[in-house]
Amino acid sequence: MTREEFHVSSLVVLTLPPLRHRLAEQIAALDGAEIHAVSDEGKLVVTLEGPSQRPIMAAIDAINAMPGVLSAALIYHQFDEAEGRE
Repeated sequence: MTREEFHVSSLVVLTLPPLRHRLAEQIAALDGAEIHAVSDEGKLVVTLEGPSQRPIMAAIDAINAMPGVLSAALIYHQFDEAEGRE
C-alpha cells in the first residue's frame, strides 16, 4: 500500500479584459484546471487539482507566463492523503 495525495488549489487570475475569454480557454486546457467564473473586468476564478504540489506550482507558473495575464494569486491550497494501491 502507498499513500497518495490529492491537492486542490484556487486562484484569482487578473487578465487584460479584452483577452479574458481566450485566456480562460488556455487555462482550462491545462491538466487539472477548471474555470469557475470570468468577469467583465478580466478576473478569472480557477481551481487546479493534482497528485502533488509540484504540478500545481507548474500550472501557476504557466498561467503567470501567458501573455495578457497580469497576476495569478493563490487563494487556497489543501491536500488530503488517501491510501491507494500500487
